[in-house]
Amino acid sequence: MIDPKTHVRIARPSRDLAAAERFYVDGLGLAVLWRTTERVPGEHDLLMVGPSGGSWHFELTRDPERPLTPTPTVDDLFVVYLGEPVTDDLTDRLISSGGTRVTAHNPYWDQHGVTVADPDGYRLVLCARSW
Repeated sequence: MIDPKTHVRIARPSRDLAAAERFYVDGLGLAVLWRTTERVPGEHDLLMVGPSGGSWHFELTRDPERPLTPTPTVDDLFVVYLGEPVTDDLTDRLISSGGTRVTAHNPYWDQHGVTVADPDGYRLVLCARSW
């Protein structure tokens, strides 16, 4: 049964796991929860990031034998509800970690936060509102 403690994994491909790690760990401040440490033929390389002890994690994958090119749209969003204004320091850290600040497709997100594209082009929304 699904309840508030049910663990959730969000997964998507990445062209460059090291670049994704810089963005989500150094930039956003998530922890590396797990990663592949050696190349295993026939298996994907994985990087799992999230809040330590959280009930969710974000998995980035790369298949070196059959790489996928990420195909994000302007509405593929990873939204983080901060419950406080987005600081310039956090935005600057994301940009210096490989992100690009972009205008949101839905103006709601620009009214209530900041949108930054990750190195693969997927959009991270930092929302000042609480959920």
